[in-house]
Amino acid sequence: MKLKTIKYNDYESNLPQTGKHIVGQEEGENIIIYQAFNPKIADYAVKNQVFGGDYYKFSRMTWIKPNFLWMMYRAGWAMKEHQQKILAITIPKVKFEEILKQAVHSKFEEDLYETQENWRFQLSNSEVRLQWDPDHDPYGNKHTRKAIQLGLKGKILKNFAQDWIVGIEDITPFAHEQKKLLNAKMLDTFSVIEEKVIEIEDPIIKKNINLS
Repeated sequence: MKLKTIKYNDYESNLPQTGKHIVGQEEGENIIIYQAFNPKIADYAVKNQVFGGDYYKFSRMTWIKPNFLWMMYRAGWAMKEHQQKILAITIPKVKFEEILKQAVHSKFEEDLYETQENWRFQLSNSEVRLQWDPDHDPYGNKHTRKAIQLGLKGKILKNFAQDWIVGIEDITPFAHEQKKLLNAKMLDTFSVIEEKVIEIEDPIIKKNINLS
């Protein structure tokens, strides 16, 4: 596996414990995001380094997450149906920021949208959904820190899935290996993906996503 890892006992030491933060791994000018799929979709993606094929549906919204443990919580450590394969997807950070620029929150936030009508209008005219959800520890317990996930559809989904990808890696074996250590309560050897707060400098983006 190409991604950098860290022992979980050291993972939280450099991360904020409260607030809304984009936590993930950067690789030069790129950022890593995660998705979980059934084997048919995932195997095509790894082989071709793009999404497509007979089973991938561009008509559906797909969600991306830059936080490894949030992905593990959502996919049940690659044990849930249709989420048996965990993919680490590398995209340019500038493209990730382009997604953030177009994001509209899934739930109404008065300080951002002022009125329900304005929010609904923006929601209906956006191809990107944004949710801030509680981050989770390896056991699935809610954290006080919030993690971001982004839903893509339409043109921006096609851009992401076929034009913006730098690389796709199947990290399911790593997820399975670490889940075994977690189940055995071997936390001294249990590892996760090394992550930090992804800094967003653009003030428009920071305001748009209501970043802490």
